[in-house]
Amino acid sequence: MSNISKVFVCFCILLLSRNLLAATVTGSLPVSATVISNCALGTIAPVAFGNYDPTSATANNNQGSINVICSNGTTYNIGLNPGTFSGATVTTRRMTGTPPGTPLSYSLYRDSGRTLNWGQTIGTDTLALTGTGVTQTSTVYGQIPALQTVTVGSYADTVTITVTF
Repeated sequence: MSNISKVFVCFCILLLSRNLLAATVTGSLPVSATVISNCALGTIAPVAFGNYDPTSATANNNQGSINVICSNGTTYNIGLNPGTFSGATVTTRRMTGTPPGTPLSYSLYRDSGRTLNWGQTIGTDTLALTGTGVTQTSTVYGQIPALQTVTVGSYADTVTITVTF
């Protein structure tokens, strides 16, 4: 056997014996996370009634929308306060006008038939939903009752949206 062959054989023996003598140890790496309940308001489309004819016997109806995104499985409620007019309630909201005068009454509803008032008391008049992890759109149905005696001009109100989860 030549010296090169002997070196090669020794090298192979060392290589094989090294693999045979290798030891291993295993363990576990814990990994964890907690998914929290969370909600965020998205785009809000206003309830813009447009022109109101106080001599018409027909109510003025229009709608807006509220976009909310909540963690998948999170239960939440959307509430709407009475607005900014002093003395307004969630059942009879009022817009103030320019020039000031008699307020223009209106109502906000959770259903297209305009029978379910939209207020701020959970379990009574809020909209209850369960989050899906993607944006959910809720329609706000508005109505200005017919034949109100009001001054000509522009009217407005601001209603606060509260998402409780």
